[in-house]
Amino acid sequence: MHTLSGRLLAPLLVLFPAAGPVAARLRAQVREETAAMPARPAGLPAPAGSEKVAVFAGGCFWGVEGVFEHLKGVKSAVSGYAGGTVASPSYEEVSSAETGHAESVRVVYDPAVISYDQLLEVFFNVAHDPTQLNRQGPDAGTQYRSVVFYADAAQRKSVEAYVAKLRAAKTFARPIVTEITPLGTFYPAESYHQHYMERHPYQPYILINDAPKVAHLRKAFPALYQDPPAD
Repeated sequence: MHTLSGRLLAPLLVLFPAAGPVAARLRAQVREETAAMPARPAGLPAPAGSEKVAVFAGGCFWGVEGVFEHLKGVKSAVSGYAGGTVASPSYEEVSSAETGHAESVRVVYDPAVISYDQLLEVFFNVAHDPTQLNRQGPDAGTQYRSVVFYADAAQRKSVEAYVAKLRAAKTFARPIVTEITPLGTFYPAESYHQHYMERHPYQPYILINDAPKVAHLRKAFPALYQDPPAD
């Protein structure tokens, strides 16, 4: 999908082809909610003390953010844009696939509670499918590509080693296409994208594409799972 309304309405219209009036109300709800929010978050949460930052891209940031918000040790998860060439891009600009950005999530975490390797494990095995090239589920385009943005040499070494481990174990039937890229500037997305899954748990797109990821997380990583999610 290349527009917010398209992402919202596509699963609804697949399930209920005659849902025209419902779709219209949903569009109106999105417009009202967007108008009532500030354009973007005031700033990015700063790591405190020994806390670290990790940035991942794996399709629609709603679901990726939702997964990381349910991890113990994660202090914040912010949806945004990384890997592009335009400063402070809008959602519409990123959705055009012309700015080079990927929908991404910036995670601030406490390494005393959860390690970077554990974040990688959740990212590759729960948050997205690393074998899908320039798409994720129903969403297609380079803005939905799979990327790990490393902040330093240690993160780069960790992700390269983890991907090599997955390939050696033949964990996936298809090749891993995840990019491993140095982190440049991360731009927070518009406010209406933040904590989207938490605020709209019954939205059709969330129910179909993202709620199953959180359920998988809870089952596969019970020691890491937390509920309610992080702020």
